Amino acid sequence: MSVQLDASWLELLNDQFEEPYFKRLKETLVEEKKKFKIFPPGSQIFAALDLAPVENVRVVILGQDPYHNPGQAHGLCFSVQKGVQPPPSLINIYQELQDDLGIVPPPHGHLESWARQGVLLLNASLTVRAHQAASHSQIGWQTFTDTVIRRLSQNKEHLVFLLWGSHAIRKKELIANDRGHLILEAPHPSPLSAYRGFFGCRHFSKTNEFLKHWGLPEINWNLE
Repeated sequence: MSVQLDASWLELLNDQFEEPYFKRLKETLVEEKKKFKIFPPGSQIFAALDLAPVENVRVVILGQDPYHNPGQAHGLCFSVQKGVQPPPSLINIYQELQDDLGIVPPPHGHLESWARQGVLLLNASLTVRAHQAASHSQIGWQTFTDTVIRRLSQNKEHLVFLLWGSHAIRKKELIANDRGHLILEAPHPSPLSAYRGFFGCRHFSKTNEFLKHWGLPEINWNLE
């Protein structure tokens, strides 16, 4: 796994690539690829960072790990490639988006336009074995992505963090509390928990109200 990142992220994270944990992570992935199909493809592992340079990031949405069925994962949490049926959690995200802002759900599940506007769609683990959820959750990715969250929050002001579900909410302790960030919490949008408070959370409109208050460009959440 070669690390070829946007220059702004390389500057923020450069020391991590020489850390023992990251070297072990790379070695583990080399061995894993000999035995298993790994998602997403190597060129898309860091897509969330590449599509949202540090200076552009305004919103952070945290996921757990990539989708593990063929053709789904492409490096952005909750997002799938065009032509792939949107998974249940994403369908519920679209439902809340419609209820909150009146945006009609698109026929696809591709969230790249959000990323290009500065929405960092970051999974805690950046790879996964085919058909084995959370299979790479203990190989070092979380040390790396925790560092992403910590340093991003320390180096920027007035970010919005959307924490959906207990796994994401636990990351709250990584977020600098003296930089004017907005942290919004809700249950996970999965069918198992969306009715416990994800529906009706109005995180999309609250995000734009906060950005507008600070004179920052709002997010166009419409994916059509």
